[in-house]
Amino acid sequence: MTAAYFLLPLEELGPDRPGVSWTLFALALVSIAVLLLFHVRDVLTERPGTRPGIALPLLMCLSVLVFSGAYHALGREPGQFTGLNTRIDALYFTVVTLATVGYGDIAPKGQSARVVAILQILYSFVFLTAAATALSRRLRIRLTGHGRADGTDGDRQAGRPRPHD
Repeated sequence: MTAAYFLLPLEELGPDRPGVSWTLFALALVSIAVLLLFHVRDVLTERPGTRPGIALPLLMCLSVLVFSGAYHALGREPGQFTGLNTRIDALYFTVVTLATVGYGDIAPKGQSARVVAILQILYSFVFLTAAATALSRRLRIRLTGHGRADGTDGDRQAGRPRPHD
């Protein structure tokens, strides 16, 4: 996914094609959010055959790259950012924002850039936190055999042996 981020023609997006850029950004975020919610639901309902250890981290990484692509496209528009000039800058800003570090070396100045930063913060708070929580819950259950809401061992009840059996 990271290789695709660096190879995709993101220069075609941004100030020259705002309609296409905003549409692709919205469609990508909504699609990832729906997929994340389906996988979170599958973990919470303990649906057999789910593989959240693969899907959730990939979707979480994909959302980071979508925001990075949006920042890269916005960085080409005058007055939107200070200090954001390359794809690495955009990826760096996305990770710094996600980690709530905020070094201040790159800052959204324009209204569009600030809206996308707000969306990233809210998106991370809702969708990525839910995905990380579901993933950690699933891992805890798989590693310890505990954690079901009804206090039973889900693997035993479903007739599946635990990994250490």
